[in-house]
Amino acid sequence: MTYEEIMKEQLTEIIKQVYNKKNRNLFTFLTGAGISAESGIPTYRGIDGIWVKGTKFHKPEEFGTFAYFKENPEEVWQYSLFRKKMFESAQTNNSHHEIAAIEKLLQDRFHLITQNIDNLHRRSGVERIFEIHGNNREIKCSNGCKEIHHLPIEIEGKDIDEDLNQKDIELLKCKECGSWMRPNILWFDEYYDEKTNKKFSSLKVAKNSGILFIVGTSGATNLPMAIAETTLKYGGTIVDINTEDNLFTKLLKDKKNKITIRATSTEALKTIHEILHNVVQE
Repeated sequence: MTYEEIMKEQLTEIIKQVYNKKNRNLFTFLTGAGISAESGIPTYRGIDGIWVKGTKFHKPEEFGTFAYFKENPEEVWQYSLFRKKMFESAQTNNSHHEIAAIEKLLQDRFHLITQNIDNLHRRSGVERIFEIHGNNREIKCSNGCKEIHHLPIEIEGKDIDEDLNQKDIELLKCKECGSWMRPNILWFDEYYDEKTNKKFSSLKVAKNSGILFIVGTSGATNLPMAIAETTLKYGGTIVDINTEDNLFTKLLKDKKNKITIRATSTEALKTIHEILHNVVQE
């Protein structure tokens, strides 16, 4: 048998088992930047994710922090609005569409946990979604005022060297206290919580997942790794779909309830969709 045939046989067996269970029968997908690469969205941590402004060069781990925002709010907002323009011009790709189709098949037994802030999963039609790194649609007060707001529609995306205008600055100040609003995303010097990051909700889903499909993420942040560990702890199977080994590979090294797929996300998701369609029709 070929590698593809063996993989498909393993997937078919575990998908049937989980689909016919009465408990811990959720099908959960955990996605990261790799799934949006086909849409032209660069990874934040990679060399193409470094922010360049004028003569300044920043590593993401230095630039993408609340500490840096407090000192340089306009510069951070310029970058955020540059990313906004990039996200809005990007098109959803086949991986997004396959996941959306799988949700339609599984309904309430489907959940998506994503690290991506680009909104492409939502634009593809996915509804049961936990955005654990926040999203680019929303803003909140940097001084801690409680409400989360949508980014005003009057604020448009920027070119890489385009400055904020006076109207932008006015709209990006908190109406309660006058402080700068900030993107509702998780920065490198911040901790996961429930309100912004759905920490406890996503871990609860992981606990009840018969299968966790990890797609296009390396496990470089804490909560995704904890999600995988939780699924394993409660007897679920991990399906690691990435083009190369990663931090999840180390976690899964000696585990029995795992399937490792070294293929593109679109190829693997198409196969999973086909298997699920056949199982649901039986």
